[in-house]
Amino acid sequence: MSLRDETSEREEMARALDRWRVLTARRQGRWTRVLWLLAGPGILVMLGENDGPSMLSYAATGSQFGIGFFLPFVVLTFAMAFVAQEITVRLGAATQSGHAELIYRRYGRFWGNFAMVDLMVTNFMTLVTEFVAIVAGASFFGIPKVVAVSAGVAVVASGLALHRYWAWERLTMALALFNLVFIPVAVLTHPDWGAVGRAMVTFSPLPGGFNANTVTLLLADIGATITPWMLFFQQGAVSDKGLTGQDIREGRWDTAIGALVAALAALGCIVATAPLHTHHMNAASYNAAQFAQALVPFAGRWGSALFALGVLEAGLVASATISVSSAYAWGEVLGKAHSLNRPPKEAPGFYAVLVGVAALAAGVVLIPHFPLEMVVILVNVIAVLTMPPAIGFLLLLANDPEVIGRYRSSRLLNVLGIGVGCFVALAGIVYALTVVLPALFGSHF
Repeated sequence: MSLRDETSEREEMARALDRWRVLTARRQGRWTRVLWLLAGPGILVMLGENDGPSMLSYAATGSQFGIGFFLPFVVLTFAMAFVAQEITVRLGAATQSGHAELIYRRYGRFWGNFAMVDLMVTNFMTLVTEFVAIVAGASFFGIPKVVAVSAGVAVVASGLALHRYWAWERLTMALALFNLVFIPVAVLTHPDWGAVGRAMVTFSPLPGGFNANTVTLLLADIGATITPWMLFFQQGAVSDKGLTGQDIREGRWDTAIGALVAALAALGCIVATAPLHTHHMNAASYNAAQFAQALVPFAGRWGSALFALGVLEAGLVASATISVSSAYAWGEVLGKAHSLNRPPKEAPGFYAVLVGVAALAAGVVLIPHFPLEMVVILVNVIAVLTMPPAIGFLLLLANDPEVIGRYRSSRLLNVLGIGVGCFVALAGIVYALTVVLPALFGSHF
């Protein structure tokens, strides 16, 4: 029996209600209403990728390098993320299937299992860093570690009580919008907006050249924007939401809006921490509480509190979306029910994975003397190193007429997609040559 045959009556009714609302809005010519109804997966995937380690990487970038090369570079990474995520919109809408399911169906069990296991491992490592961010952000307000971790697991577990993808999506989107608090923090530091504007249009040289520290942050900032879990989450969410080929245009707008909003928040984080570089107060230990405390002289107590709240929020939203992406992949490859439109009794494995991976990651954070700060930066670097194969599968599926039909990629989209894959692969090679090999063979390499 296929996955589509297993879809419950409750799940079909939920999607039918959503489709009726969309079709009614289309007939009435209310495009903004249609966009509102269909938006969600793109905004969530982009703001979800502005997660705890991402915001801490941006903060470290601002504190070490200030305003310059990295502002337009981060905008470029979000443009590349849009290129990759646009493909997942078309794949999900054209096939009503998740990313892992398509790989399994088209390339066999081995590659399907490989994709799922690879995602599970990287997702788990990333989830650990999300709980690091939750704990670090909460510590600014004096919230104990156990309480902060428990709250994070509770946010993830909220999906069990909602029984509707729509309700989960809107609740998570509302929480995700708090990512924008980094913008007022940047304003409170009174930056030189002229310098910010010039940095955005001049693309100044890479500070310090290709040394180990700069290249590591370069990869961390790429990994803060482009990661494999995003492909699995957005395609699964598009399928769960019930988008069809008719909705691809709105899906693109949803993704573009998400990329724009997330980029503004990322730039706000860099600008907010730039005064630490100007005053030689590098707080590059990747600890949110230390960053927030260091900002008190420049942003005030309220600004510093907003910064800590933003890191806390980033960890909460990402822990929810990344857990869902793991549960989607598990259900897709193993042929089990995998939808937030189902209650737990109809999809026990899906919800067990969703909550279980988050609970395990939370438990790791509570281990005494676990090297959490080191894991934070490594996760974004690993995300970059594992992205080229994911881009490869994405491009193959997007050009397979038996999979995507008339929605396959155009020549321009293929050029852009291949360009993103080559850029990410090149970044990994540069990292290997400037960081990994010298560390293994010494400075004479």
